[in-house]
Amino acid sequence: MKKKVIASLFTMFIGGIAVFAQDPMVDKKNTDSKPPYIYPEESIVRENIEKWQDMKFGMFIHWGTYSQWGIVESWSICPEAYKFCMVRPEGMNYFDYVRKYEDLKKTFNPVKFNPEKWAGAAEYAGMKYVVFTTKHHDGFNMYDTQYSDYKITDVECPFHTDANADIAKRIFDAFRGKGMMAGAYYSIADWNNNDYWWDYFPPKDRNINYPPEMFPEKWQRLNDFINNQLNELTGGKYGNLGMLWFDLCDASPDRHPQWERFAKTVRTNQPGIMMVARHTNTIYENYRTPEQKIPDRALDYPWEACMTMATQWSYKPDDSYKSTHDILTTLVQIVSRGGNFLLNVGPGPDGELAPEAYQRLKEIGDWMQVNSEGIHGTKAIAPYKEDRIAFTSKDNNVYAFYLNAKDEYMPSVVKIRSFVPVSAKSVFLMGHNRPLKWKKTGDGIEIIIPESVRKNPPCDLVWGVKLKIK
Repeated sequence: MKKKVIASLFTMFIGGIAVFAQDPMVDKKNTDSKPPYIYPEESIVRENIEKWQDMKFGMFIHWGTYSQWGIVESWSICPEAYKFCMVRPEGMNYFDYVRKYEDLKKTFNPVKFNPEKWAGAAEYAGMKYVVFTTKHHDGFNMYDTQYSDYKITDVECPFHTDANADIAKRIFDAFRGKGMMAGAYYSIADWNNNDYWWDYFPPKDRNINYPPEMFPEKWQRLNDFINNQLNELTGGKYGNLGMLWFDLCDASPDRHPQWERFAKTVRTNQPGIMMVARHTNTIYENYRTPEQKIPDRALDYPWEACMTMATQWSYKPDDSYKSTHDILTTLVQIVSRGGNFLLNVGPGPDGELAPEAYQRLKEIGDWMQVNSEGIHGTKAIAPYKEDRIAFTSKDNNVYAFYLNAKDEYMPSVVKIRSFVPVSAKSVFLMGHNRPLKWKKTGDGIEIIIPESVRKNPPCDLVWGVKLKIK
């Protein structure tokens, strides 16, 4: 595609970009209405879930050719009447638009791609794992698949000659090199695959556009394609993966994909891998994934909240980023309710993260240097939250995080009703090596914060107090 076409389309799109998640049909019902969680039968998978739950904090990366236009990932080619899909300029023919969208492969050249830089920033921020979009719904593969030419390593993609062309492999290797778990996002939907959206019919929605019972050979080829790609990702070339994080898992309202077959393939290759077939409420959903929200209570099964650092999952020029205060407040509340926090970034078309993303990661990391003991490896403990204080626990300690308002100074007294320390020297402010004075009151305890500490706190946001209670 010529550069002037890209520039013209980019200009038209940028004003109408909507902010939506990679799965806009996420279940909005209260978590109580879901079927019971099903624990996996394999002991090694259960062990890996427990290890993953101790990690608490990870990085999500949405990246593809769509970053060149700064638009919502994939959804602009989905023919559904939702605002997040409708970013195509009015008057432009749908099929002409899809051709231009797919031609983005021919101009994608992220020459500033440096996964070691990303991994270093994530490590400092206290992140312990990464989930990368190997293939989103549009079907563009960010790895060297042998089952599609719609990929980063295709000869028509200018980046295919770069030493880093197999982007997924480079990301997984870089993050594992920092001691982090690597996970692959993989969409069951593939809107570029002729056995998903058959070109005999126009696509009608996000699902396959033919009845599988009438065309069983096409349905079988689609399942073969999915299974082959999952075999590629878990067969050794991409190293050990902690999880396969699936999206748009149904493909058809009439027939489910061959999940039992997929599980056999990936767990033959990697027996302990977690499968996250989100919103299926099946044995293949090893942990659940509330999106862009914090559950209003502690949940009694493994879960992870996925949220954007900015407003959009994928790159958007001049996007508005959440404050470090808001991110840390969210992290603490998620962990206090027993969950993990998967925080998303969207690299730009040149392969670089926005300066704001690096700034947030640095500031989160500064806070983690002081408070990570109360985050990593902790468990939820009732009552989970009391007024403006959220609790976590580890061994015989409770960590009480004071969720300060923006620009609020550290209070002189912190009141806690739910826990009483065991001795006079059992209360410490995280990052301050001297015990704090405290006293019992009628309905709990009061912790005294010295003026000297308040003027020079060990961190600026969300102060953590450690109480030995046993």
